Amino acid sequence: MKQLNLKVIIPIILLVVLQSCAFHGGYMSNSASLSSNNFQYVKNNAQGTAMATYVFGLGGNEKMALVNEAKMDLLEKNRLKPNQTLVNITVNFKQSFIFFVSTNRCTVTADIVEFNSPAKW
Repeated sequence: MKQLNLKVIIPIILLVVLQSCAFHGGYMSNSASLSSNNFQYVKNNAQGTAMATYVFGLGGNEKMALVNEAKMDLLEKNRLKPNQTLVNITVNFKQSFIFFVSTNRCTVTADIVEFNSPAKW
C-alpha cells in the first residue's frame, strides 16, 4: 500500500513543482485626435516587443525601460513618414515564472494613420 501511494504522490508532486505560472496585464491609450475625417489608416496592429529575464529577481530592465524598448522596436520595424503617427496604442505585459527564473515580455501594439496634407493655396 505504501508503494502505491508513493507511485501516485511522486508524479503529482513533480507536476506541481515543474509547472510554470504566467500573468498578463496591459493598458491602452490614444495619442492623436481622430475626431475629424482628415486621416486614413496606413497599418493596423503594428507590433514591437522587448523581453527581460530575471534570475532570483536580479537582472533585466525596469518596467518603463521595457516599454521604451518595445516602442523603439515598433518604430524600427515601421518607420513613420511625414504626417504619420501612432494611434490606439496598447501596452501588454506577460510575466512567466519557472522556479527561480522569471521573464517579462512587453508588447506595444499601435495603428499607424496618415493625416491628409492641408490644401496649398
